Amino acid sequence: MTMKLACISLPGRGANDRFLAGIATALQDDGIRLCGTVQSNIERTDRAKCDMDIMVLPDGPVLRISEDRGDLARGCRLDADALETAVIGVAAALPHAQMMIVNKFGKQECEGRGLATLIADAVERGIPVLVGVNGLNLPAFRAFTGGAETALPPETDAVLTWCRRQLAEIAA
Repeated sequence: MTMKLACISLPGRGANDRFLAGIATALQDDGIRLCGTVQSNIERTDRAKCDMDIMVLPDGPVLRISEDRGDLARGCRLDADALETAVIGVAAALPHAQMMIVNKFGKQECEGRGLATLIADAVERGIPVLVGVNGLNLPAFRAFTGGAETALPPETDAVLTWCRRQLAEIAA
């Protein structure tokens, strides 16, 4: 049996987030029980960088995961406590989910924190997982998966087809 783990990687700021939010909506419209996270980025006229919110699937809460450290601040803006709150919500939803979507395999996951353990748990349970990965973190993601992930083209139909095929295999 192949690992039910796939990733998408689109270029451009926020592209993975918008794409995966659309996939999550389509799957929920199909009646699929999801767990995981999707991100929305809120542009601000008074800041160069956006605010980052994630919604814990299937239906919230929405959490602000970026810290406002001022327009000139450098370095990581992630609010690790907010991410940990999201992890707790995803863990609670996982036993009832048919599929997991994770908006980003980011620095926390590269270091074995964040949602990394829950991704592995979902795969172990046979729950299909779809993850957004940027190019910078792709080598760490491949190390995490042992190269067993499926890289999907960033096309809605192709991704939904993969998701539905995974779910059909489980149901069979």
